[in-house]
Amino acid sequence: MAETVVAREQNAQRLLRVSARHSHDPLTEIDWDAPVDPDLFAIPAHRVSLYGTEMWHQLTPRQQAQLSVYELASVTSAGIWFELVLMDGLVRHVYDSDLTTSHSQYALTEVADECRHSTMFARYITATGYPSARPSRRASKLGKLHMLLNDTTMTFAGAIFVEEFTDAMQREMVRDESLQPLARSVARIHVIEEARHIGYAKPELERRWARMSPARRAVFRQALGLLAYQAVNETIHPRVYAMVGLDPRQARAVAARNPEWRATKAEWARKAVGFFTELGMIDSRSQTLWRRAALLP
Repeated sequence: MAETVVAREQNAQRLLRVSARHSHDPLTEIDWDAPVDPDLFAIPAHRVSLYGTEMWHQLTPRQQAQLSVYELASVTSAGIWFELVLMDGLVRHVYDSDLTTSHSQYALTEVADECRHSTMFARYITATGYPSARPSRRASKLGKLHMLLNDTTMTFAGAIFVEEFTDAMQREMVRDESLQPLARSVARIHVIEEARHIGYAKPELERRWARMSPARRAVFRQALGLLAYQAVNETIHPRVYAMVGLDPRQARAVAARNPEWRATKAEWARKAVGFFTELGMIDSRSQTLWRRAALLP
């Protein structure tokens, strides 16, 4: 137990040092007044949900670029929803902890990071003309349920899934200089700061999982699958299709069947799925929702 506490503190102290050197203020570091080129993609074309379909080829090049922007705005909106849930969980975690520890102090540092990220995401959504940063009604209810249950272990697991998923997407954006500069600026800051959030959540989840009973693990596996399924479904709101002149119900059905989009989701989730599988959080009995969300082959 003493070794665990020491390791926990050493990891938090390392993350606090990194935070002191590599924290960013998006309100001052991003040029929010720069014009947004309507012909530039926000994410690579092959990562747009309709890419390669007949419906995709019916769109003009500008409509294709606009769809990519609205899809990123939708993903960003879902990111705000989850970051609010995460911040609630971290604050509750600190409330039950000793604030003199580095572990608790880093949790508050992460909350400060997430506050800036949520503001940054909201500014990006406004810049794109996307109409809302609110989650779907179902996601809102599930978020409130999670806050009510106050399951800290699930908070850390959810953080790993969502942050690994968005990290994979945003690292591609940062590397692609052909994309919209504003979107890449947002992605760059998020990638830098989320890396240490993942480094905080993984060892904490491992410790909690090791202490969990077999019965609790069985329930947790199913709940984690539901969280991943809902998080992925929340990323692309049907309104993005209406905003480029498509029938949202029809376009959503086309995207759900699109092998390119299914492969994209699996690729973005690959690291999280690998980590959960290695720990035993995904097994043969809990794979159904992961497959339905196209996160497993």
